[in-house]
Amino acid sequence: MRIRRVVTTREGGASEPPYASFNLGDHVGDAPAAVAANRTRLAGELGLPADRLVWMEQVHGRTVGVVDGPVAGPVEATDALVTAEPGLALVVLVADCVPVLLADPEAGVVGAVHAGRVGARVGVVPAALAAMVEAGADVRRVEVLLGPSVCGDCYEVPQDMQTDVERHLPGSACRTRKGTPGIDLRAGLWRQLADAGVARIGLDPRCTNEEPTLFSHRREGTTGRLAAVTWVEPERGPVS
Repeated sequence: MRIRRVVTTREGGASEPPYASFNLGDHVGDAPAAVAANRTRLAGELGLPADRLVWMEQVHGRTVGVVDGPVAGPVEATDALVTAEPGLALVVLVADCVPVLLADPEAGVVGAVHAGRVGARVGVVPAALAAMVEAGADVRRVEVLLGPSVCGDCYEVPQDMQTDVERHLPGSACRTRKGTPGIDLRAGLWRQLADAGVARIGLDPRCTNEEPTLFSHRREGTTGRLAAVTWVEPERGPVS
């Protein structure tokens, strides 16, 4: 089965500053009409009906929602989605956190995860992997994309916070560009996935804090959200 993955930028939308312009988050103070227009455009660009995009009410936890059809409104209080339904696109919104897109192409099971510092620390990615296995995936076949996020060079934290996250997410501790304690969430998640048996892990190296075409809460404070989207492309029947 063909797996599709898309990561948006901040360009080409209807939102005004400080959300300019392709903000897809409806919880950040942007004009609802602008967000709705941006979401409609996203669906059109993906070639999917708008109701085939599934959104989350992200809360920095480890709850996983398993969906098998369109959902009215966001899936409440969840930070990961899993589906085996072709043509149902799972959306994660970020502005420094790590968007994690997972797929078992053979089983036709995909997952989308919002992995910020808190969610990564409490194990949202392993929870999503477990839900995928429950839906028919095999960890040995799973492919993962770690999307753009704040990098370890930029993610400065207090020493006690770094120590705590490293205890729960080994491999995440680092030094920032300034030589201060930092966290590299993608490095920690890479190790966590590899330890779980995932062999195919891709990385989008862009740092949201450094790349002006991406939204960054750390850089801007009030800002929009980019989307990472994944879905199983429905198989087309034979041409008659």
